[in-house]
Amino acid sequence: MTHAAATTLAVATNENLANISNVLIYSAMAVYLLAFFAHMAEWLFGSRSKVGRTAAALTTKAIASAEAPKVQVKGGTAVLDRPKVVVRSAAGARDVPDGPGAHGGDEQGDLYGRIAVSLTVLGWLVEAGGVLTRALSVERAPWGNMYEFNITFSTVAVGVYLTLLALKKNVRWLGLPLITTVLLDLGLAVTVLYTASDQLVPALHSYWLWIHVSTAIFCGAVFYVGAVGTLLYLFRDSYENKLATGGKPGSFAGSVLERLPSAASLDKFSYRVNAAVFPLWTFTIIAGAIWAGDAWGRYWGWDPKEVWSFITWVAYACYLHARATAGWKGRKAAYLALIAFGCWLFNYYGVNIFVSGKHSYAGV
Repeated sequence: MTHAAATTLAVATNENLANISNVLIYSAMAVYLLAFFAHMAEWLFGSRSKVGRTAAALTTKAIASAEAPKVQVKGGTAVLDRPKVVVRSAAGARDVPDGPGAHGGDEQGDLYGRIAVSLTVLGWLVEAGGVLTRALSVERAPWGNMYEFNITFSTVAVGVYLTLLALKKNVRWLGLPLITTVLLDLGLAVTVLYTASDQLVPALHSYWLWIHVSTAIFCGAVFYVGAVGTLLYLFRDSYENKLATGGKPGSFAGSVLERLPSAASLDKFSYRVNAAVFPLWTFTIIAGAIWAGDAWGRYWGWDPKEVWSFITWVAYACYLHARATAGWKGRKAAYLALIAFGCWLFNYYGVNIFVSGKHSYAGV
């Protein structure tokens, strides 16, 4: 053990700050729960009278694209052929407007939505305080185990969402699934994955802990946002397909899905998000290899964590390639995106919990 490592291990845990961190995390969960109820109110009490624009747009498109009737003369009588209605059904090819949002264009629903966003900001600040005090309690990066990774991951995910809102992006539709997931993530963290604040093994005392793991957390948070957009795209695309073919969606599905952005908008959003963060995920893997070279004397050793990180990279590379290929646009590419995010989830939860390897020394 080096002198620097011994000095780091000698740092005592500040139990007072550790307890404050726990209180802040539980407080953040309480605030997020209020935000969840506000988002539910936004969806439930937002006006339903201002939705339905997709069906109207598709109907207009069908009428406009109908072939002009042809006149045939049969037995001295003019007969008009029945017009053939043509409706484009390929994802992203429809010219339909985005939905009005969860609030349905209603002032009351919009008020609930603004309250939900305000509570989300407050919850994020409280949770970020919990992550910071956890770091200060041991004077190291606050992602040395799965509990710390979870609370940091959810903080970054909410931060990405709020950043998109601050950039005037229409992503308030993401609020309800995001807060629901964050509550589940924190619930799992404080129960199953909780680990007392403590120092780490010498191998983790490296500046690469700050670089490699922080980028992995950020990439995961952005991949999560892209996955939610992809999942909602699949639902919205099915809804638009049903309308385009003359089907009648249920009242609940129509009320919810009609408020979302169009399938084309959701598909474009997910693609841009995943494409933007993919180079950083590439850097994350390279940084991990460099750290492995410093810590274990080899850059690559087919450790389970290394393997699944690479599998995740390949899956997202396939998605990005498929998304740019004509025959794979739309739903096929979306399925690949969800498989890729599933690989990322397994790389974190499955590998850490069920598989033993060199990355297992951090425990849960």
